[in-house]
Amino acid sequence: MLRGFYTAASGMLTMQRQQEALSNNIANANTPGYKADQASIRAFPEMLLYQMGSENVPTKQPKNFPVQNPIGSINTGVYVQEYVPNFIQGSLKETGITTDLALNDGVFPDETGGIFFTVQNENGEPRYTRNGNFTVDGQGYLVSTEGYYVLDQAGNPIQTDGMEFTVNPDGQLQVGGQAIQLGIAYTANANDLEKEGNGLLAGEAGPVPAGVTYSVQQGFLEQSNVDAAQSMTQMMESYRLFEMNQKVLKAYDDSLGKTVNDVGRIG
Repeated sequence: MLRGFYTAASGMLTMQRQQEALSNNIANANTPGYKADQASIRAFPEMLLYQMGSENVPTKQPKNFPVQNPIGSINTGVYVQEYVPNFIQGSLKETGITTDLALNDGVFPDETGGIFFTVQNENGEPRYTRNGNFTVDGQGYLVSTEGYYVLDQAGNPIQTDGMEFTVNPDGQLQVGGQAIQLGIAYTANANDLEKEGNGLLAGEAGPVPAGVTYSVQQGFLEQSNVDAAQSMTQMMESYRLFEMNQKVLKAYDDSLGKTVNDVGRIG
């Protein structure tokens, strides 16, 4: 009976964590470049049950040997192993703002690959993002809406001197008669990157290799790839599963209460 408690409780905790991921996705449905998290649910190892018994051997001196007859397997619960971002590209929306940039995925040799803008966090470390909602600060640097410097291919902040600029599809920024290559980074496996908040991703990424094609569109923003309708449906499903496990847990609790208070009562 206690095993049933743990199994039902693990189901409730799993659905709660899935609800948290779905709620966060819906909250960021309008965040440019946001990648939806998917809860990876796994089952605990199954246990094989045996019926314990014995068998008599007809000998001069009868002997009793223990035997085990397999009954079947029993599941011991589920858990959320990790949150896996979905790096499928979101739709591009035209804004007409020259500081807005969007990455348009092209051809990747590996389906798990990804390209990103490179920015510098508050600790001076390079981070990666798909949110191209940039602006120019008071010192003329191209920055994200959170104030992170946008880096060029050499890893330096991009100085625009407050002048108008244009960006070619290959990611080359033209300003004041000079060309600055945006720091576009590539990773063969985007799932190796870790979310840090504010749309930033941490991990290993490098220059775009030959064979990888992409384009940068100025005056556009990549939208979140969250499917709000599907997320709401999944939230309802996980809520119902939570309620089902809750009812199972209550049934076990009632049965245990009767065992303690009624069956165990003396005279």
